[in-house]
Amino acid sequence: MSMFADGLDAAVRKAFTRPVPKSAGAQMRYLVKQLKGTKAVAELLGRSQRQVERYVSGQAQKPRPDLAARLEQEVNKRWQPQIRAKAKAKAATSNGIIIDTRARLGYTAPIGTTDQDRIRHLTLALPPHHAARLFDAQERGAGDDELRRIAAEALKEIYFQDNGRRAGQLEEVRMLDIEHLEFEL
Repeated sequence: MSMFADGLDAAVRKAFTRPVPKSAGAQMRYLVKQLKGTKAVAELLGRSQRQVERYVSGQAQKPRPDLAARLEQEVNKRWQPQIRAKAKAKAATSNGIIIDTRARLGYTAPIGTTDQDRIRHLTLALPPHHAARLFDAQERGAGDDELRRIAAEALKEIYFQDNGRRAGQLEEVRMLDIEHLEFEL
């Protein structure tokens, strides 16, 4: 996954009302229930059906790091889908999303103005339509570059142009060298 997609997922996870299963057995049982069988889970994780059954029954308890990471990722992806959908819908329609980033930001502007990029630490509330664009792109499977471009466009509108009150001739904002990125709903 990408830095942006991970950040958006982390923001949505904060809305969960119940904790995600922690043990490998509980995670495996959850996936078996969601995918309706051990065979489907085995195919998803690239493991044997018998190995999945051992985790479900409690015979195996401590997966290798690669399986543990994959298991956690797949459970997080499916955990509380209605809560996840409500949190995204609320951000996309009424609340918006907060972005906290420390990155090198530069922009393209007309000749005669300064467009020197520099490190900035910004914490801004983005309106719902920007949250909707980010979540829609993430759902489509957009890569880090597209999500970065959407976030840069939002920063251009909100921070650099102050919602149309200044820098109207600003053409493009670039987000480079991201040191920190966090979202909050």
